Amino acid sequence: MLLAHDGVGEGAAVVLIHGITECRQVWQPLIAPLAERYRVVAVDLRGHGESEAGDAYDPITLAGDVAETLAHLDAQSPLVVGHSLGGVVATAFAAIAHPRAVINVDQPLRLAAFKDGLSQLEPMLRGDAATFQAAMDMVFQPLAGPLPAAEATRVDALRRADRAVVLAIWQTIFDSTPNELDEAVAMLTSAVTVPYLSLHGIDPGPEYSTWLSDHIPTATVEVWPEHGHYPHFVQQERFLSRLTEFDRQSLR
Repeated sequence: MLLAHDGVGEGAAVVLIHGITECRQVWQPLIAPLAERYRVVAVDLRGHGESEAGDAYDPITLAGDVAETLAHLDAQSPLVVGHSLGGVVATAFAAIAHPRAVINVDQPLRLAAFKDGLSQLEPMLRGDAATFQAAMDMVFQPLAGPLPAAEATRVDALRRADRAVVLAIWQTIFDSTPNELDEAVAMLTSAVTVPYLSLHGIDPGPEYSTWLSDHIPTATVEVWPEHGHYPHFVQQERFLSRLTEFDRQSLR
């Protein structure tokens, strides 16, 4: 699927992939600064923003849409930056395509652990519209962390929770056992060989760095403590500097 997208700037490509229920406009504060150095492409995942809905929403399908869109734009060997769900999609992109590097913002890949919390909300997510929205609020409200009030309001205004899309994206989490999720993650990550920065504002735990390195030997885990789910917006200048530094290191 060709995704709705925006592109600006010249130079090496950087593609920005948003999280679940969000859209490409969420990256707006970072796009102009990035475009001073890079060719920046921001996409709407299928079922989000201005992109069409689809029949499948697994990570490989979502990453395939990104790959098709970048091929259409002739944006080769991109640095792929994904936040939240976008971090999973960026990882899948690295497994099926040819990025020069990946930055995964605050998305742990231990999906079996994610299942533990999400399964408790499944009955609410499958309830009526009001119950579904209450469940989504329970998911997102604790994540803002130290986001400035104006920035939190901006992000919230861009969020649109389409129940059919949300349930389709999380269907594998609901339907799979923890062991099956572990196996799926192992298969996906085994194909990732490019430099990979896993940047977290919410600490994924003391064992995560070792776990991720076992799955992606090229990975680096970096934690910005107490920055919440949006560290790239809490400290925008720091994130831009870190992105540029990581990209430069990945080219050595």
